[in-house]
Amino acid sequence: MSGPRQLPRRIGLFQATAINMSQMVGIGPFVTIPLMVAAFGGPHAVIGFIAGAVLALVDGLIWAELGAAMPGAGGTYVYLKQAFQYRSGRLMPFLFVWTAMLFIPLIMSTGVQGLVQYLTYLWPSMSNTQGDIVGVAVVALVIALLWRRVDSIGKITVVMWAVMIISVAAVILASFTHFHASMAFDWPDNAIDLGSNTFWLGFASGLTIGIYDYLGYNTSAYLGAELKNPGRVLPRSIIFAILGVMCIYLLMQIGVLGVTNWKDMLDPDNVASRSVASAVLETTMGKGAAQVVTGLILITAFASVFTGLLGGSRVPFDAAHDRVFFKSFGRLHPKHQFPVLGLIAMGVVTAGGFLLARHIGTSATHPPLTVLISLLTTVMVIVQALAQIAAVIVLRRRQPDLVRPYRMFLYPLPAVVAAVGWLAIYGYADKSNPGVHPIEWSLAWVGLGVIAFLIWARAEGVWPFGPKEIQEEYLHPEPADTVAD
Repeated sequence: MSGPRQLPRRIGLFQATAINMSQMVGIGPFVTIPLMVAAFGGPHAVIGFIAGAVLALVDGLIWAELGAAMPGAGGTYVYLKQAFQYRSGRLMPFLFVWTAMLFIPLIMSTGVQGLVQYLTYLWPSMSNTQGDIVGVAVVALVIALLWRRVDSIGKITVVMWAVMIISVAAVILASFTHFHASMAFDWPDNAIDLGSNTFWLGFASGLTIGIYDYLGYNTSAYLGAELKNPGRVLPRSIIFAILGVMCIYLLMQIGVLGVTNWKDMLDPDNVASRSVASAVLETTMGKGAAQVVTGLILITAFASVFTGLLGGSRVPFDAAHDRVFFKSFGRLHPKHQFPVLGLIAMGVVTAGGFLLARHIGTSATHPPLTVLISLLTTVMVIVQALAQIAAVIVLRRRQPDLVRPYRMFLYPLPAVVAAVGWLAIYGYADKSNPGVHPIEWSLAWVGLGVIAFLIWARAEGVWPFGPKEIQEEYLHPEPADTVAD
């Protein structure tokens, strides 16, 4: 391979796990606990976080097997390229990059939206225009911090990870010092009615919110080309991050419900619906402590956007180098060696998504974050989640000699469970969001991607307008990577 494509391997296990956990926690649980309570209609919303953890774990095992065997920059792009090249040429990796350039930065835009939402606790007089300016400025600052070498970024990420741990620990500890089990477990009658369509609608909505909160467990896979000893580091960073965050979320959810009346979270005029962690700290330790922890939460939210754009900017890199996306996305910064256009493009879309979220979804039933989460997950399900499940199976048949440092535990059971979970999210998306039509929007976006692919393939003279190019480079790997000091 040519020199410019090679990214230095400087990220170890601790840094990779920290990157994943920072991206997973972020602002998510601090803004989605009220959304989860609204979906289930009571404190049994904890079911949604458990279901999300199960789906994240089984899906994480898929990422672990694929990423350990094919540790290239771009994550899913690499896996789909290897698995589906035999029948559909470059269609699937092209479609993934097409969708990823939308859903990855939009996930980051929800983080920026949550950051501004919590900032209103410290700045209650903030106007909508001022909030817009703050959000765009946050994105600009993230891009500026990422404009450097990845080894420096790893150190910054560890610091942000430490702030994240402190912020969630503060909320958890404050909750359990004033914990009331009668509030946390005050489940309504017939809370779990498996014969009720209402329960399953709430479960599907809760599962969607839950998996959104866990998104980011795969960030290290996008950095596969920059990990030390990726066959060992990548699977462990995914599994460790999921298990760690699962414990954090359950403690936080139960603790918050034991301090704050869940009905207050449904009142849009109550601080608990906008800044539930701040409300917990104010109740338990006073206004001053609440302000300090709110500041830490803002840093945590910033860290999630930071690590998300770090990993996401690498997605189009390999695709462009292999002529499956615009060539300009394959250029590295001449001094700092990072993908320049990928970072800029995803930063711009993140800012645009943030501004969109500020001006749509004004109803209490469908607030902006709920609408965006539904749109993001439906787009992601088709070309990433389900396609990767198929990729594991296809590659085991097509490339049985592929070196797999990690093999999925209890294969194929985790893949089957993951498929059921993702299909439930997708199938209930329209019913859970009447009037939004997330399924139709996701199909339309993928349809546009197919059209774009055909236009691109015609211009490039590749399948279906030319021969297929079968490349099995991971079956014949280069000598062991040199680990940078």
